[in-house]
Amino acid sequence: MAAAGLSVAVGATPAAADRPAAPAAPAVRVVPAPASVETAGSPYRITRGTQIHVDDSRAARQVGDYLADVLRPSTGYPLQVTTHGSGGIRLRLAGGPFGAEGYRLDSGAHGVTITAREPAGLFHGVQTLRQLLPAAVEKKTAQPGPWTVQGVTVKDSPRYGYRGAMLDVSRHFFTVSQVKRYIDELALYKINTLHLHLSDDQGWRIAVDSWPRLTTHGGSTEVGGGKGGYYTKAQYKEIVRYAASRYLEVVPEIDMPGHTNAALSSYAELNCDGVAPPLYTGTEVGFSSLCVSKQLTYDFVDDVVRELAAITPGRYIHIGGDEAHSTSHDDYVSFVDRVQPIVAKYGKTVIGWHQITGAHPVKGALAQYWGLDDTGADEKAQVAEAAQNGTRLVLSPADRLYLDMKYTEDTPLGQDWAGLVEVRRSYDWDPGSYLPGAPASAIAGVEAPLWSETLVTSADIDYMAFPRLPGVAELGWSPASTHDWNDYRVRLAAQAPRWEALGIGYYRSPQVPWPTR
Repeated sequence: MAAAGLSVAVGATPAAADRPAAPAAPAVRVVPAPASVETAGSPYRITRGTQIHVDDSRAARQVGDYLADVLRPSTGYPLQVTTHGSGGIRLRLAGGPFGAEGYRLDSGAHGVTITAREPAGLFHGVQTLRQLLPAAVEKKTAQPGPWTVQGVTVKDSPRYGYRGAMLDVSRHFFTVSQVKRYIDELALYKINTLHLHLSDDQGWRIAVDSWPRLTTHGGSTEVGGGKGGYYTKAQYKEIVRYAASRYLEVVPEIDMPGHTNAALSSYAELNCDGVAPPLYTGTEVGFSSLCVSKQLTYDFVDDVVRELAAITPGRYIHIGGDEAHSTSHDDYVSFVDRVQPIVAKYGKTVIGWHQITGAHPVKGALAQYWGLDDTGADEKAQVAEAAQNGTRLVLSPADRLYLDMKYTEDTPLGQDWAGLVEVRRSYDWDPGSYLPGAPASAIAGVEAPLWSETLVTSADIDYMAFPRLPGVAELGWSPASTHDWNDYRVRLAAQAPRWEALGIGYYRSPQVPWPTR
């Protein structure tokens, strides 16, 4: 394992002999692959006189302002956002077969029109428009252009409604600005869910007024013994607001009954023996547990869920439930069955790691599968049976979607307990048929967790997330019929100049025909 705190810049270029030959270029190099693309007609050129025309609604104007904020620094153009006129770039809300997040993009000599039923669709269409423009459009200083948009008709909507990424802020704490940076990176690829892992053995990261020592004591350190940190309620609300402005829903996680040493150290009475353990800054798992037999435990859970639900407008609260090795099976079942109604009491839907299928998932609950390809048949069967009985699944197989797994033995960050996960392995599988016995209709979507035992900086996050994150986004968004590794790796390679323009350092996998620098 690499030492915590190591930051990595843009990865080294592989030797020429290791680079794969580039197959024929796709007609449109967009990630995720759109559901339908037709190329025809002349391109549209953005000029100093171009305006962004929006419907007379607050949501449409906000998307228009977002687009203008992306384009103005690099083009140097004023790009007025207006409800009047025609031509230029038009963002239009209208009825039609778009669904909650779908859109249509039409580009030709006279302009670009993005049409959607909902504002989220307009926003996702804007991400496609960004990728149809030269990569230099992402830079924060004026560039020479020209700014041409290929002549296309794109009709697009997502395969799955849940397309997530998780950021572990417990093992190492990340500031509000660092989380916002990651949100912007997720939004570019139409990810719509940010799962924040807010508590663990090494740190409690969200203020709870009724239990203040959770943060002042439990949030005071992190892996390796750093100073840690936590979010005030105002800071958490700002993350939620910012995510919503990028059409991401925040899912907060309070992991329990295990992974709770920070809480147990903060309040002795949460321990069965009444003795608070010391703060923990290591990386072992499975040694901690709330005291399942105490009523105080459920009073504690009620307070935490109540306060968290009050500042979380999204639908879900994640209750963790993984690696509760210090909790007996009977106690685990009792705990999960008592906590789920508490979440419902405050108007939220439960998500838990897939071990909650060993209890009695309530109606509507989501189970997040993080097992491996070779996880035992009995464990997979338990999850599949829950899916057959109505529990929907979010797929996060650790040996495919855990972004903290090393790419190769030489990767200077990350871990390898789930194996080495190169770009193709992360991308080349089908969520709809992955888990034996689980109906395809039970798959709610996919999520890419990024655990932070070895990650300290935003550069560390970028290096482990890119180039794998866009592939996860494509698994969640694109129709199964578009899934083709040889096509995808060419479209992925075309993203590299965009990442460089955005300041995103990434791993230059030898499996991808990256452009020559």
